[in-house]
Amino acid sequence: MWDERTIDRGLNFTLITNLGELDLLGEITVGGDYDALLPYSEELDLFGVNHRCLGLEKLIDVKAAVGRPKDFEAVALLRALLQERGDKNQ
Repeated sequence: MWDERTIDRGLNFTLITNLGELDLLGEITVGGDYDALLPYSEELDLFGVNHRCLGLEKLIDVKAAVGRPKDFEAVALLRALLQERGDKNQ
């Protein structure tokens, strides 16, 4: 049940939505807490609401440091996206 008590006692939440998996993280083991990661975030408009999300470079660093197989797959895709984004800006 999502109530104030649940959210207050939790730190990290993993949800499965109609649009896919969503991680709400209060802290990332290899990255730190919200304040430590804030300088590496960017504001994105998602479905008409502004959200702070890790930038691609820091997201790659964090996923690579975690070292889970599913993160290695994501890192490869994120690096390709970062390179593509860089190529478009040149």
